[in-house]
This record gives sequence, C-alpha cells and structure tokens, in this order.
Amino acid sequence: MKVFSVVVGELKANCYIVSNSHGRAFVIDPGDDAGKIRRCLEDNGLEARFIVNTHGHIDHIKADVALGLPVYIHEEDLEIVSDPAKNITTIFFGTFEPVAQARLLRDGDKVTLDELTFTVIHTPGHTRGSVCLFGHGVLFSGDTLFRNGIGRTDYPGASSRKIEESLVRLSRLAAETIVYPGHGPQTTIGRELG
Repeated sequence: MKVFSVVVGELKANCYIVSNSHGRAFVIDPGDDAGKIRRCLEDNGLEARFIVNTHGHIDHIKADVALGLPVYIHEEDLEIVSDPAKNITTIFFGTFEPVAQARLLRDGDKVTLDELTFTVIHTPGHTRGSVCLFGHGVLFSGDTLFRNGIGRTDYPGASSRKIEESLVRLSRLAAETIVYPGHGPQTTIGRELG
C-alpha cells in the first residue's frame, strides 16, 4: 500500500490517494483542485476507482463531481452534501455542484480495493456522519482528529459531546497506528490520545 497526500483548496485540506500493488487507487476527501489530484494519479501511474468522503463539508467534497468517480459517504452526512448552509459552502465558497448519487456507508462497513480493506468507524462530532477509515496500521481521520487537535464543533450538526465519545473509541486503537488527518501533518494514536 502507498499513500499519497495532495493539499487542496483554500482551507488546505489533505486529499489522500491510497494505491495498491496493481496500480489501482481510491481517493479520500478530494476537497478541491481536481487537476492537482489527477496529476498525482497520472504521475504515479494510478487508476482511481472511487472516492470516500470522511464527511460532507465543502473542503472535503468540492472536487467529487469533477473527478467523475463513484462516491461513498456516511448515510448521516448525505443531506449536508447538497445543502450549502450545512456543508459550509456559504461560509467559505460561492457555488457548488453536489454529486447526484452517493453510496452510503455505515459503522463497521468495509471499503475494499483488491487486497486493501479498511473498516469504516463512525465518529460523529465534527458532523453527524463523520467517519474514519482504519486498516493496514493506518487511520484516515478526516476532521475528527488532527495532530495536536480535534475537529471544530461549532458548525451545524456538530457536537462536542459526540466528538469526545468518538475520541474515546479511537483511543482503543494501537498506539502505533499512523493517523492521516484531514488537515495538517500526520501523527499517531499514541501521540494524540495516549
């Protein structure tokens, strides 16, 4: 497994491209700059198969349509994808075209690409439908957990109590688990939650 990071958009979100040994990949949180994401795929000889959104905020979903791939998102964030007031488009951006259809994720679902399998961990708090992807010794944490911080809880649908519960759940993962957050540098579970 290889992980490529592309920093995208005005809010400098981390878009991740996860590839396997066969040159196939999936994209996590293409928040903007579809051209940069395509260039990373092309430069590394990768074929993207689908997108996983860790949550429905605009800085993590804005390039979904431009990439033209199937999109996965947690069922509780489906409604905010198409609502500019809830996905914070109206706060940070002008207009936005949401995907016409998304495949819905639930807690415990598996996201699989050939030999790569990740478990969906529902981590509400930043949004109702925030998720992390866990597998192969790594956690893609979206905006639930950062290096030296956690996601904001002052947006519509957010909850400080829920994010605390989600962090307790993540604290049960192995301390050496590498965390790839939605913004900023990578970290580990042990460093952030130990």
